Amino acid sequence: MARKQERMNRVRIADARVTAGRVLRSEKSTFVMAAIILTLGFYLFYPVLLILGLSFNTGIHFFVGERTWGLDNWQLAFDDPRIFQALWNTVWLWAVGVLFSFPFGILTAWLLARTRIPGSHALEVFYWIAYVTPGGLIAWIMLFDPRSGIANVLLEALPFIDKGPFNIFSIWGIIFVNVVGGASATVVMILTPVFRNMDSAMEEAARIAGASTLGTMMRITLPIMVPSITLLFALQLMRMFSSFERELILGLPIGFYVYSTLIFDMIRLTEPPLYGQATALASVTLILVALIVPFQRWILQRRQYTTVTGSFKPGLISLGRWKWLAFGFVLSDHLLNIFTLVVMVMGSFMTRVGFFDFDPVFSLRHWQFVLAEPQFFSALRTTLVIAFAAGFGSPLLFSILAYILVRTRWRFRFGLDSTIWVSGALPGFLSGLGLMLMFLWTPGLRVMYGTIWVLILVVIIAGNTSGVNIMKGAIVQVGTDMEEAARISGAGWTKTYFMIWLPIIMPTLALIGLFNFNSAANTTGSVILLASRETMPMAILILHWLLPGAGLREAAAVVQIILGGITLVSALAARYYGLRHGVRHR
Repeated sequence: MARKQERMNRVRIADARVTAGRVLRSEKSTFVMAAIILTLGFYLFYPVLLILGLSFNTGIHFFVGERTWGLDNWQLAFDDPRIFQALWNTVWLWAVGVLFSFPFGILTAWLLARTRIPGSHALEVFYWIAYVTPGGLIAWIMLFDPRSGIANVLLEALPFIDKGPFNIFSIWGIIFVNVVGGASATVVMILTPVFRNMDSAMEEAARIAGASTLGTMMRITLPIMVPSITLLFALQLMRMFSSFERELILGLPIGFYVYSTLIFDMIRLTEPPLYGQATALASVTLILVALIVPFQRWILQRRQYTTVTGSFKPGLISLGRWKWLAFGFVLSDHLLNIFTLVVMVMGSFMTRVGFFDFDPVFSLRHWQFVLAEPQFFSALRTTLVIAFAAGFGSPLLFSILAYILVRTRWRFRFGLDSTIWVSGALPGFLSGLGLMLMFLWTPGLRVMYGTIWVLILVVIIAGNTSGVNIMKGAIVQVGTDMEEAARISGAGWTKTYFMIWLPIIMPTLALIGLFNFNSAANTTGSVILLASRETMPMAILILHWLLPGAGLREAAAVVQIILGGITLVSALAARYYGLRHGVRHR
């Protein structure tokens, strides 16, 4: 009897220890999650709350003096007739871009990742090159400027044409640049690794059941890819309010506004600046976030989308005689990108773009001007620092956050997910304004304003919404059996993460690193209010030189070529390293 009682006591003690361990782990996870939310929330959510609060500041002087509160800013903002036209312009420009880029991008990603077409890896690399060498806007201006565009000048040389027909500074010009501006490259780069991670056994089963290649794609492949496609669509929807450079350069001369350029006009081009109306206008995007967050969570949780497990079977689809047609379809997109690059390089060597009667027509004067300009070297140094910091630091950070959101059952995950989405809600320019206010008004942070450290923090923050959600799409594909096997073998979370997770998701990590490197190198709106003259990056220098009236279009092309070369080398390195890991189809 005594022995039985002793055994029962031991069982009770063991159960108590297990319960205590669970409680301790639960409290520890809650503490870790609370620390993450508070840390990220301060830098991500606080600027948004600051802008929301200041939208009710109706004081005469927005930053100084006595503050009064009311709804006048909201009323004045929506009394402006430009607001509804700008909102409409933003929506239909985004819709046209998605209408062309999404079907093309999805089909191209499927061809590159799931089929055997000649030179698939080389064709995929060309999309990376197209993404990191964005010179399309400068090239199309050089071609289709109504007064000195190369295409118009050459057509006017014909005896039956009096005036060139093209005008890039028009609504149709803005539509054209948005459609061919590389949106499909982003879709292809994000979805190709996702398609590659699909188990070919499911496609083989569909074909054995009698389904055609197209039927298998529509009924098996695409439904399994729903999480990544939905997240990509949501990210594109968020970016609808972030388009800035193209619409500013092409729309400003004709008074065409989208959401972000109207806010820019209120803050920078109106005297006195209408900060109150601009912040009220920016707050509208929070409604969009309130709809997107539960929608994407519902998509992820409603069914199972795992495609990479311990029994994963790689394999590609043979297209037979159709492979060369598929090759030509993908190659046609690259020929247009190559054409714009050639035009931009040629324009950088012309004495004046579109003027063929100059003597000499071609010269090195613009390259000599840029390479002798101290401001260029200062911008180059700033760009390299912030781009490498974002390219290397953000992938690891975002992968850990995505793992917490997808693989754990920690409390407050919805709060963390919402914080990450809200951080991407505001247009880049207004996000920069919120961060500027945070650094200027928060005690202890003012000394950081205008320094390189602020820019590094900003460029990492700017990519967290897309980076974390792209990683979520990759992580939901990986089954738990391999991770469980590592844990059973005695590996802790850290070893499992670096030995199991990182090799599998390395292509996606490299992709995110490239995205953030390229974004940091080419960002304008999010840092234009935070950079001083000493910390101005190359992208802002290009924007200043490209604005109407600056007269430095050719010099801007030179800087763009150098910037594109830097990002191209980094992209090829990331691509090479990413392909050495992850799922490989032989």
